[in-house]
Amino acid sequence: MTDPTIEPQTDRTRQTDQADQTDQADRYEAFRALHRTGDPLLLPNAWDHASAAALVRAGFPAIGTTSLGVAAAGKPDATGAARTETVRLAHGIARLPALVTVDIEGGFSERPDDVALLARELAAAGVAGVNLEDGRPDGKLTAVGAQCELIHAVKEVAPALFLNARTDAYWLDAGGEKEARDRTAAYRRAGADGVFVPGVQDEAAIAGLVDALDVPLNTLYVPGGLTPRRLADLGVRRVSTGSLLFRAAVGHAVEVAGAFTRGMVGPEGLPTYAEAQELSADFGDVGEVP
Repeated sequence: MTDPTIEPQTDRTRQTDQADQTDQADRYEAFRALHRTGDPLLLPNAWDHASAAALVRAGFPAIGTTSLGVAAAGKPDATGAARTETVRLAHGIARLPALVTVDIEGGFSERPDDVALLARELAAAGVAGVNLEDGRPDGKLTAVGAQCELIHAVKEVAPALFLNARTDAYWLDAGGEKEARDRTAAYRRAGADGVFVPGVQDEAAIAGLVDALDVPLNTLYVPGGLTPRRLADLGVRRVSTGSLLFRAAVGHAVEVAGAFTRGMVGPEGLPTYAEAQELSADFGDVGEVP
């Protein structure tokens, strides 16, 4: 005899799965919608759970991660050494009430299947987007064809995931404007939803990239360089802080430590112990994170 409790449970499970899928689809659309011409997504980059929660509490609708900050737990940046830390952080902060995009460096593998599996896992965790870069630890760029294979593999298994294809043509001084134009065009053809060109500060070059692309251009904010407002005027639709906030936090920590030795630390601008502790509540019952 069939247990009458089995079918209703199956229905409830199916309904929950459908609700989760709808919620994730809404996240993808909401994240895409933030990339507006004239009013770009100003994206702060977190490096741990506390910094992510604090940024969300400050009102940012979307946050990214910075590989330099994530890898700072004793590992070098951009070498593919921080896969475990990156995935664990992504699973945690995707539970926050914000849209999350994750810096996966070069995909932590040269094999398309491996990078695709990573993208699928992050999408299942609730991540809205990823950054995939072509710069390599030796200062060179991955061959265009090989990078396009990675992009295609990601889009094949997670078609709605916002793939921001980064080229380090400027960042690594590896070809500059022409290389950046050629690569961003190729990455778009491979399926990229947006392109990221850190290091470019020339207004004409930025305007040229915007004109040549039918997807959002993302640039890196540089203190003392082009302002977010000026970048918006040029057509940039996403401006990221990259490692800036992490580096600022490290620098400020040293400043406070120095002030402490002089007995000159005041409470202004510092969260209390209780406020910092409270940030963990924003993650709810996270259970076991991989």
